[in-house]
Amino acid sequence: MKITEVNISSLVNARKNWKISRLGKLNPGIFCGRDPEGGSKTHSKSFTGYNIIQSAAIYNWYLDSNKVSRISKALYDSMKSASLKKDDVLLNQLGNGVTFARASIIPDKLLPATITRSVGCIRCDDSLLDPYFLVTWLNMPSTKKYIESFSSGSSRRAIDGSKMKSFQILMPNDTDEQNKIGMFFKKIQDKISLNKDINSELETMMKTIYDYWFVQFDFPNDSDKPYKSNGGSMVWNDQLKREIPNGWQILELNEIISRCSTGLNPRDNFKLGSGNNYYVTIKNIDQNNVILNEQCDKIDDSALKIIDKRSDLQVGDILFTSIEPVGVTYLIQEKPKNWNINESVFTIRPNFDKVSFEYLFMLLSGDEIKIFTENSSAGSVHKGIRHSVLKTFKLAYKDKEIIDKFSVIISPLLRKMDSINKENMLLEELRDFLIPMLMNGQVVVS
Repeated sequence: MKITEVNISSLVNARKNWKISRLGKLNPGIFCGRDPEGGSKTHSKSFTGYNIIQSAAIYNWYLDSNKVSRISKALYDSMKSASLKKDDVLLNQLGNGVTFARASIIPDKLLPATITRSVGCIRCDDSLLDPYFLVTWLNMPSTKKYIESFSSGSSRRAIDGSKMKSFQILMPNDTDEQNKIGMFFKKIQDKISLNKDINSELETMMKTIYDYWFVQFDFPNDSDKPYKSNGGSMVWNDQLKREIPNGWQILELNEIISRCSTGLNPRDNFKLGSGNNYYVTIKNIDQNNVILNEQCDKIDDSALKIIDKRSDLQVGDILFTSIEPVGVTYLIQEKPKNWNINESVFTIRPNFDKVSFEYLFMLLSGDEIKIFTENSSAGSVHKGIRHSVLKTFKLAYKDKEIIDKFSVIISPLLRKMDSINKENMLLEELRDFLIPMLMNGQVVVS
């Protein structure tokens, strides 16, 4: 589906009865939370039912539930003054140029919840301001630039609730019209969020299968029964400090890959800011997803060719972020046409005589290599890992036959995830195409 194929006949080229109002005059409740004493020690996966929302969990339009921390009921009760309600709008009050001023609405599934001091909550009086219209307005690129004008700081921007009350909002007088606009974009976002949830489930499913086969060593044996659980012979290995199946060997990562390279730093090579191609850095890579949007730097065609001479991105290569957050991965399933990577992103190619790209992707995305990279990363300001260190990661290995059997199971799941990511990119493109038209009065929802 292309944007030009979207039916927008229901959008009428007119606008009436809009006004400019200050947020503070629309009777909102505006507050922020606080950081609990004890920091991360107060968060635990064993806690259930109560959440604390940090700025890292807030993206444009949605909250990443994987980045939401769970807290005890006692801690939640002590922070009730910042507890959230249905349809509360959350805004990042503190962040860098990418994360600052992201806005979302708290989903019901994350309630009860509270917020940290880096997050502002706007509780709308829905007789005056529809929350879904507000979050639509907040996520316009032009609004983000407008909010930045109220902020302090350079590399990290900050804004407080008193300044938020001064925001001037262009809006319909009629809250029913506000609601129509908000619901229109909510439906698009609901589909995007549903797709993200599906991909999260697929990711969990793949990780479970990988761990079952290559961490617990309950891969199917010759009679298709789980190996270890059915008495498969295990031997102690001093290098891994654990038992592995009898007959398996220990290899370093370097022995199962054929290439490890990076993208290119601009420096004297090319200039950023011109052209229609995307320059992907660690901030543009989510788990198994490359995010190509206005937050990406742009490069021209000549720069793209210069970078590709170094990165040589091919189908089956795995991208691996080398600085914090270290170890975010992306599997290239289609030859990139309009983007390439910078020097902080590794591109790792399998040795296809030994492993498949499906297996290597799951290995590089696994918990064991995350622990290895955390323990092996160095640096004072930004911790990172070097090629030479990453290549020394040790793993238990049997043969290509078992890896090929694993890949047959994983491959369709990876293809499905890639298809869903592409659908979401189109939905986001549609959303971002229509928002300025609606807000500027070129079209209205009828």
